[in-house]
Amino acid sequence: MKKIILLSLVTVAFAANAQIGTSTQVGGENSKWTVGGSAGLGGSFGGNGGGTSVYLSPRVGYKVTENFEAGLAGSFNWSNSKYYSATTIGIGPFANYYIARNFYVSGMFQEYFFNQKDKYSNVKYSGEEAALYLGGGYMQKIGERAYLQIGGMYNVLYDKDKSVFGGGFIPNVGVVFGL
Repeated sequence: MKKIILLSLVTVAFAANAQIGTSTQVGGENSKWTVGGSAGLGGSFGGNGGGTSVYLSPRVGYKVTENFEAGLAGSFNWSNSKYYSATTIGIGPFANYYIARNFYVSGMFQEYFFNQKDKYSNVKYSGEEAALYLGGGYMQKIGERAYLQIGGMYNVLYDKDKSVFGGGFIPNVGVVFGL
């Protein structure tokens, strides 16, 4: 059963984090505020329990300098299947530093709060977990003030023996407007 739960979490985490996110400036051409996020919807069907998952990750940022952005990011992840259900909510600060508009380095802290239920054994589990993601990636300009970002982040606080998450690495693909 643990393998099914772990596989479900890894699948949901990868599907959710590999979605395309967007960010755009608020308040006109000279505004330093950015908003955006990403969303994902997943599902599996068939005789093995099937399942559905929903992921939302809003963010708001402020361009401290032309190449440095800091802000607040949140996340909401819900998954449900015949055998398992889980809800995870996270919130915390992030920072991005852009290098020559071709590369970026990123850091994000998230405090996660979760509720899980194994429907087969009717065992419920609630708790919280901190994550500190560090990473970066490549950026390619795709339009006027729009960039495609491809990269990854690793949770340096990840402990495979204690974490509710299936792994410490998350890939990310996104489109950012207004940089």
